[in-house]
Amino acid sequence: MAAVIAINLLGFAVVAIGSWLANSAALAANTLDFAADAATYGLSLWVIGRSASVRSGAALIKSATLAAMAVCILGLALWRAYAGVLPEGDAISGFGLFGAAANLMAALLLVRFRDGDANVRSVWLCTRNDLIQCLAVAATGLAVTLTGSRWPDLVVGVLLAAVFLRSAWQIFAQARAERRAPEAMKFETHPRRPSASV
Repeated sequence: MAAVIAINLLGFAVVAIGSWLANSAALAANTLDFAADAATYGLSLWVIGRSASVRSGAALIKSATLAAMAVCILGLALWRAYAGVLPEGDAISGFGLFGAAANLMAALLLVRFRDGDANVRSVWLCTRNDLIQCLAVAATGLAVTLTGSRWPDLVVGVLLAAVFLRSAWQIFAQARAERRAPEAMKFETHPRRPSASV
C-alpha cells in the first residue's frame, strides 16, 4: 500500500505541472484525483486490522470524497468550457499516458484486493477508475488536436464525473451493508427472550 501511495504522490506532482502547461480541465481533474487517492490510500492503510465499524466508516468517508470529487470535476469542466480557452492536445495526451502508466503499476499491486471488504475494495475501485480516467484523458488530447475544439475536454469531464459517482454509490452501499451486518449478528446471537405467560 505504501508503494501505491508513493505512486499517487508522484503522479500528482507530474500531472499538476501538465495541467498548468496544457490548460486542460481533464488534466486538472486527474491532478485532483491523484491527490485524493494518496490521502484515501493512507486512510485505508490506517484502518487495516481495526473493527468492522471503523473500516466501514472509512469507506463511507471515501464514498463521500469520490462524490465530492465528481462534483468538482464537473464544475471545473463546465468552467473551462465557458472560459473558451483551447487546451494543448499533445500535452494532454502525453501526461494522460503518464498517468495511465502510473495507475497501471498501482492496479497490478492492488488487483488481489478487488474482492475484499468495502474499505479494501474501494482502494481497488479508485485505482481502476484512475486507469480508465487517464486513458480517457489521453484520448481527449487526441480529440482536441484533431478537432481544434475545447469540447472534448467537457465531454470527458462529464463522463469521468459519472464514473466517480457510480463508484461512490457502490462503496457507500457495501459499507452500509457491512456496518449493519454486525448489528444483525448481535441480534441473532442474543435473541429477545419470550415474555413469560401470565
